[in-house]
Amino acid sequence: MDRADVLILGGGLVGSALATALDAHGLTAIVIDIADPQVILAADFDGRASAIASAPHRMLEAIGVADRLAGKGCPIESIRVSDGLDPGKLDFDAGDAESALGVMYENRMLRTALYESARAAPNVDLRMQTRAVSVERGDHGVTAVLDSGDVVHASLLIAAEGRNSPTREAAGITSARWQYDHTALVTSVHHEVPHGNVAFEIFYPQGPFALLPLNDDAQGHRSAIVWSVKRHEGPGMLKMSERAFLAEMDKKTGGFLGRLGPLGRRSSYPLGFHHAAQITGHRLALVGDSAHGIHPIAGQGVNVGFRDVAALVEVLVDGKRLGLDMGDPALLERYQRWRALDTFMVALATDGLTHLFGVPGKTASRIRRFGLNLVDRVTPLKDAFMAEARGESGSVPKLLQGMTA
Repeated sequence: MDRADVLILGGGLVGSALATALDAHGLTAIVIDIADPQVILAADFDGRASAIASAPHRMLEAIGVADRLAGKGCPIESIRVSDGLDPGKLDFDAGDAESALGVMYENRMLRTALYESARAAPNVDLRMQTRAVSVERGDHGVTAVLDSGDVVHASLLIAAEGRNSPTREAAGITSARWQYDHTALVTSVHHEVPHGNVAFEIFYPQGPFALLPLNDDAQGHRSAIVWSVKRHEGPGMLKMSERAFLAEMDKKTGGFLGRLGPLGRRSSYPLGFHHAAQITGHRLALVGDSAHGIHPIAGQGVNVGFRDVAALVEVLVDGKRLGLDMGDPALLERYQRWRALDTFMVALATDGLTHLFGVPGKTASRIRRFGLNLVDRVTPLKDAFMAEARGESGSVPKLLQGMTA
């Protein structure tokens, strides 16, 4: 197609989910992405895994993506947060009558399911290994010239390009941003003791250490690891022998998973924060990392992006029913109001936790342990944290409730 309701720049996890969700509601989308599918869908692409919270997972079910993920994810039935290996802790349990808090998927599986869903959607024109040479947002629509020579048109431009979104920069949208003095080491590890479908978030002054449950494989029990270390330590830890790396990991876990190893592929990613001053412009909406990038301390990165998708789809579907142009300023203002506060509060909370748990010393540790125990005992406060972890806080879009918009 050369004309659609929306033009999406970026076909990653968030961009593909958005296109698929729009298709489920009868809206058309052209998706442009420079990546080569054979590279990004390869089994050893980056080794990362994502915890999809229960509300975003309901959205994946509602738009048909979850069918492609059947049996490939590990349910998260409990989350344990602790300050080091000290007794102070906070437990979030799904409960016998409730659904899991979330599901852990290897990113390559998520990427494949979303890519295939977008490619199969009749209202989606997915163009990989393609670049938009120029994009013009005019009074009557959006026009893009592609490197193939094709010219495509839409009513609304959506940037889903990631943290360094060129569309956001070209629109003159400013962002608050800074780099943390941390690098995330990402890998998977086999271990002797079953994880029991528990996700562990252990905070150390040097940085948080997360163990996230994965499905067993032929070699046994395993978990994904997201280990924040000081930036200058990252390269050296990647070069460590597997034996030395596992020994350091054993110190972080205190041995509660028994013998560790073997390791999966190791990789590292710099950690930073950014938050766009606004997420809309003239015939423009930002979603996912194009709008906000947060520390992985609470595992909310892609979930916040999926919450953007659910809200934007509901806004656009409502607009379509009213006969409005998809780029109507009133629709974009509604999306701006709906998502701006939520994304800001999540960003503020994750940044605050990063600094709070990074304060060294016994006094600071005692205060943190007291706070964790307090939240663990005060039901209303704990319920509020549970709602945030599930993606159910604030005004919840219909897709996050498992309903079509």
